[in-house]
Amino acid sequence: MKIALGVSGGVAAYKAAELVRRLQQEKLDVQVVMTRAAQEFVTPLTFAALTGQKVITDLFSAAGAAPANVESAIEHIAVAQRIDLLLVAPATADILGKFAHGIAEDFLGTLYLATKAPVVVAPAMNVNMWDHPATQENLKALRGRGVHVIDPDEGYLACGMTGAGRLAATETIAKKVCDVLGLGHDFAGQTVLVSAGPTCEDIDPVRFLTNRSSGKMGYALAEAAHRRGAHVVLVSGPTELKIPEGVDWVPVRATEQMRRAVLERAREANVAIMAAAVSDYRPTSAQDTKIKRGEGRFTLELEPTPDILAELGRDKASRVLVGFAAETDRVAENARGKLSRKGADMIVANDVTQEGAGFDTDTNIVTVYLRDGREIPLPKMSKLDLANRILDQVLEIQK
Repeated sequence: MKIALGVSGGVAAYKAAELVRRLQQEKLDVQVVMTRAAQEFVTPLTFAALTGQKVITDLFSAAGAAPANVESAIEHIAVAQRIDLLLVAPATADILGKFAHGIAEDFLGTLYLATKAPVVVAPAMNVNMWDHPATQENLKALRGRGVHVIDPDEGYLACGMTGAGRLAATETIAKKVCDVLGLGHDFAGQTVLVSAGPTCEDIDPVRFLTNRSSGKMGYALAEAAHRRGAHVVLVSGPTELKIPEGVDWVPVRATEQMRRAVLERAREANVAIMAAAVSDYRPTSAQDTKIKRGEGRFTLELEPTPDILAELGRDKASRVLVGFAAETDRVAENARGKLSRKGADMIVANDVTQEGAGFDTDTNIVTVYLRDGREIPLPKMSKLDLANRILDQVLEIQK
């Protein structure tokens, strides 16, 4: 979906750059429109670099630019017709007044009058300007016409005063945009259980067995499911990642701890996505004291750990079950075998020796294997984008 982001002239204009990135994470195509005053705070080049698109700054061609033609003369109409939403953040008192009174002296004002798409404004200004009767009357008029207003936050303002007027948080604005567009609700009412990260199996008080998993894929799945309206339970082995906002985080360390946590919470889950890299073996017994270095060889006896995915598959009921397969060879053969043995609905497999698809990367390259025999190869993409593709496939299975 395509949105226009109007940036008007206030100190908070710099925050619009962060907002662009956040909106892009929602797979939104962002076209930036800047007022002349906004360009005093942030350059158009910043937004052009972030969006890869032309930044519209004026109704008319600038001096020395290519001569105006029919297309450029009616550009505001073309943009107005192709966007799904107009967002203005920050929206100054000046731009709110112009919108309320139908003043179209620049591209943004003209775009507002020309579009039939929903309009969202996020005001930011001095607290006295926000409280002024003129501003409040303008907001009342805009709300009456169906404009969605995101009230500013309270706090310390750039002018040195304290009160309402600070631009709302990026996450708040992005959520409102998604709500207005009807995004982010396809998992509403569902509980999604995600496992993530490695597990650690103690050898002695200072040593343990583990693997190279960073947990990034599982955390991306938890974040994506939460954004799409699910109640998310994230059972995580040790990682250094920030806990996604709004999820029910359950920290664990050893495989048996993860098993107990997953099985307990699987009862309430509509979807279980086992993205954790669980240790396949553990020492038969951990030593109570540190093992000292000796002269000869040291033999460590290992035993298999519980197979959490297989246990879930044996008692799957109506739950959608997704497993992962990190492979170094015979990827397709191993993934199909795992799909059959574990009773899963889907296996997401990758060759961890590929560049951009291994451990601790921000991207992944996978093939999705389904019970109906289909194989869906996916190109290299961010783990958050992949998380959304996996969730899309879950919804298909649930139909």
